[in-house]
Amino acid sequence: MDKAEWQKRGKGHRERLRQRFLQGGLERFSDEEVIEFLLTLGTPRGDLKVPARAALKALGSFSGVLSAPMEQLTRIPGIGPKNALYLKLVHQVAGRYLKDRAMGKAFFDSSQAIFDYLFHAMRDLKREIFKALFLTRKNELMVDQDLFQGSLTGSAVYPREVVTLALEYKAAGLVFVHNHPSGDPTPSPEDQRLTRDLVWAARLLSIQVLDHIIIGHNRYYSFADQGIIRRLINEYEERFNRP
Repeated sequence: MDKAEWQKRGKGHRERLRQRFLQGGLERFSDEEVIEFLLTLGTPRGDLKVPARAALKALGSFSGVLSAPMEQLTRIPGIGPKNALYLKLVHQVAGRYLKDRAMGKAFFDSSQAIFDYLFHAMRDLKREIFKALFLTRKNELMVDQDLFQGSLTGSAVYPREVVTLALEYKAAGLVFVHNHPSGDPTPSPEDQRLTRDLVWAARLLSIQVLDHIIIGHNRYYSFADQGIIRRLINEYEERFNRP
């Protein structure tokens, strides 16, 4: 196939993608087709199926492609700086949309809502990130802040620093979230101890810890859903507030 034929075929295919999107959104698009569609925004002509497929293979998943660094994206044949810029833009716009949607609303009324809010940003991270959500009494999001970045084996989290920030923000509630790069959200003994220390430190200052969620690959673990947050609060009351 000569260059002219290649460009003609690519143009016809991308027009079909546009029409499919206009008629039904991304509902019936595969991950490969979504990436291909995004790549067309930065490349005026040509068939981009191969670069889209190569990006998915190299980076493991749809979100892995969107969250990859620019340098990594541009190493994939067929993806240049302009293509990579569009992919990064879409990723960051999506993150800002989710944060704006949650800000100032009683959005965090379940572990599923928290997972939905953060999964897009955290599921493919290669290192552990420990995040705190500072909430009002109505569970409205005030601040979403990364507090610590650790290695694959753990993060150094200091409860005193966390509750100090909560006091500065005048937060009534806290939700803690971190990811397990291994993909398995099962809490480690270290996660269990840290959750206890955070709940007890917050309880001392009358700040409520609503949950600690661990994000893995397409699933999560909620300490609140498992009844552990309530048990830790009860243990604190029995140990420190007994008459």
